[in-house]
Amino acid sequence: MNIQAFLSEKISVAMCAAGAPADSEPLVRQSAKVQFGDYQANGVMGAAKKMGIPPRQLAEKILEKLDITDIADKVEIAGPGFINIFLSPQWVAKQAEDALADEHLNVTPVEPQTIVIDYSSPNVAKQMHVGHLRSTIIGDASARTLSFLGHNVIRANHLGDWGTQFGMLIAYLEKKQNENAADMALSDLEEFYREAKKHYDEDEVFAERARNYVVKLQSGDEYCRTMWRKLVDITMQQNQVTYQRLNVTLTEDDIMGESLYNPMLAGIVADLKAKGLAVESEGATVVFLDEYKNKEGEPMGVIVQKKDGGYLYTTTDIACAKYRHETLHADRVLYYIDSRQHQHLMQAWTIVRKAGYIPDSMSLEHHMFGMMLGKDGRPFKTRSGGTIRLTDLLDEAQERARALIAEKNPDMDKDELNNVARVVGIGAVKYADLSKNRTTDYIFDWDLMLSFEGNTAPYMQYAYTRVASIFKRAEIDENALTQPIALTQSHERQLALRLVQFDETIMQVSREGTPHVMCAYLYDLAQAFSGFYENCPILSAEDENTRQSRLKLARLTARTLKQGLDTLGIETVDRM
Repeated sequence: MNIQAFLSEKISVAMCAAGAPADSEPLVRQSAKVQFGDYQANGVMGAAKKMGIPPRQLAEKILEKLDITDIADKVEIAGPGFINIFLSPQWVAKQAEDALADEHLNVTPVEPQTIVIDYSSPNVAKQMHVGHLRSTIIGDASARTLSFLGHNVIRANHLGDWGTQFGMLIAYLEKKQNENAADMALSDLEEFYREAKKHYDEDEVFAERARNYVVKLQSGDEYCRTMWRKLVDITMQQNQVTYQRLNVTLTEDDIMGESLYNPMLAGIVADLKAKGLAVESEGATVVFLDEYKNKEGEPMGVIVQKKDGGYLYTTTDIACAKYRHETLHADRVLYYIDSRQHQHLMQAWTIVRKAGYIPDSMSLEHHMFGMMLGKDGRPFKTRSGGTIRLTDLLDEAQERARALIAEKNPDMDKDELNNVARVVGIGAVKYADLSKNRTTDYIFDWDLMLSFEGNTAPYMQYAYTRVASIFKRAEIDENALTQPIALTQSHERQLALRLVQFDETIMQVSREGTPHVMCAYLYDLAQAFSGFYENCPILSAEDENTRQSRLKLARLTARTLKQGLDTLGIETVDRM
């Protein structure tokens, strides 16, 4: 049950009955301090201002019309007109029982939508580097969250698999094959790309062949297509290993590269011209947008086809949005692309809307993110200034985690140690990123991310093992817990309330694509459990009913922590 939505609806009805304008928002929020109750309705001031009456007067009228006696122990007016709501412990206990009895933790069912999530987007013939990390893991957390809620999620890995560089790459791959080179696995894609570029710059015969191959590839030549396919396959096989290490749900079936949209581009440019949106300008085809002005205050020109007939990223992104409507029937499309691309996307989508390629009801959302910075506040690089390969970063995370775990558990056997180091190390890298607001840059810091204290993956994973171990230690059959949850102590009530707020947390994450909201919730939950554990004996409770009630709260905590971490793509272990 989504308590915030439930209370919003009740207060909206009461506001209307009290004479507030129909569009008045109740603005129900979780209270920041215990003395202000569990929830606050802050919309009275705005509505009273529209009505021209004192807010407290309107608040009193609302309370007369508000019927929540079955769920709240007390409702009071505070300050100029805030309404504070104190939920009844019996009602909170009932919500906790319902969550425990349901495999989906009693999360409110959604009206399923088809949601396309555009994320990761590596490039062919290049290793994935740290610059791909944020898009990949934030996008995947969004995909997991929306799938859990019951939406039809289409993962779209917008692979950089097209463009003029492919002539150069095909020519170099051909050269390597002719030399019977042993490293056909392209084990070092970066080196392959560098060598191809070097040949292109220094050998005019090679460069000429490369330019010819571009034209042939783009006109569908069989040989060039086969060589291109080989480059794509080798790259994605390597990327798939990285996705599996990261516990990311992308598969080879999710690849929707730039090449997919190539056949649409000529038709789109012709159509934009026919609609009078695109015009010839200095040999290129350009769409002038009144919504964007250049320095001289004139409409900005967005090129959709260059003088030489080549297309741009904008043209591909227009085709992409069109395809996602016509072929994938998307209700919503979420793009996890860094913030520097914002204006580019907005311009492409303005053209898409003006051309009528998608309906007004289809939502295009740029869930942008900031950069990953080193401790010096600059983009995170190697000591020599190069980009850090993702696979090297993950190796280091596991090695550091292994040293930490081995120090704490010198007797742990090697296989278990390796597994725990993997789960903790990879989890730490992901959680450090996911726990920051995605719209901001963040500082990458090994010591902070691998700490067992604070809002970190190791702390959260340890909190889960601690709760799970209660059941292991006592060898308890969960089906034998037949007594109801009873909230007699403040720590019990506080924990139960936080548990039943999982619904509104996950709904916010699904709306806004903000996994840091889930991280903050889980950290808060772990701390609430800590307070409960220290103040409310579980296995040694004074009577059997209390013992069972507290065991149920512990069980619901373990399930909620595990489910919350799973929506972030973070694994748990039973022992650390």
